[in-house]
Amino acid sequence: MRSLPNLFLIGPMGAGKSTIGRLLAAELQREFLDSDHQIEARCGANIPWIFDVEGEQGFRDRETAMIDELTQRSEVVMATGGGAVMRELNRQYLRERGTVIYLATTVEQQIRRTARDRNRPLLRNANPEQVLRDLFALRDPLYRATADLIVRTDRRSPKSVVADIVRRVTRLSQPLQAEVSPPR
Repeated sequence: MRSLPNLFLIGPMGAGKSTIGRLLAAELQREFLDSDHQIEARCGANIPWIFDVEGEQGFRDRETAMIDELTQRSEVVMATGGGAVMRELNRQYLRERGTVIYLATTVEQQIRRTARDRNRPLLRNANPEQVLRDLFALRDPLYRATADLIVRTDRRSPKSVVADIVRRVTRLSQPLQAEVSPPR
């Protein structure tokens, strides 16, 4: 079997991109990268602070530069931020440089997983559920258009999701078997 391509995880906040990404990287013995964490490390500040100081546009500019840089590495598993698909250039980098996996989840699951998370600038308002619904309506078509694979994460353990991804990516990356010639 030839080596697997880079694997890039996209999807909404709370879909499990970081958790599943770490497990998937360990399973494949690859480096795990989280574009949001890389931005924070490079800036020396957390994402809510970047949003407060530079606005969403400033953060998205940093995100595009980081995705460009990280997608050029080899043999990585990378989790992106939920809004990474909003820019065509990000979608292009992801599609051209690896296999893109959309970790799909319901808004209800997102609400449960993000309820106490204070590191989500877009959810710091009076009605986070409506924000999640609006973001889903806007971003789901972009996730689907960008993805090579769509994997549901609801009511599944991270380990079962990883096993599913490994099986499906391996099948995608194997060349078609040459047809056996009939005997003469």
